[in-house]
Amino acid sequence: MFDNHLENQELEELAVLVKAMAHPTRLWILQFLASQQCCFSGEIADELPIARSTISEHLRQLKEAGLIQGEIEHPKIRYCINPEKWDRVKHLLDTLFANKLESNKFKNCQTK
Repeated sequence: MFDNHLENQELEELAVLVKAMAHPTRLWILQFLASQQCCFSGEIADELPIARSTISEHLRQLKEAGLIQGEIEHPKIRYCINPEKWDRVKHLLDTLFANKLESNKFKNCQTK
């Protein structure tokens, strides 16, 4: 095959993670959480002009993928970035594109 490639299981894992990030609101939430140690869902709702139920669904998807962690502190849920999962995401993306985008092999592949 080729050097520095991901195995099928790793590609499937990465696809799940990227799919969980594939919405502007979820990317905003990730950016917001990354800028703080942690926060409560109500703080996210205060910043976003969308329904709390919609925010809850986005948080659920991010948590299900393991990108964030949530801890119940009755009556609220405290969220934070899952650093171990982000290390994994970075590793998978680095491996996927390792030494592939830096070469000159794409110089003749320009769109018009």
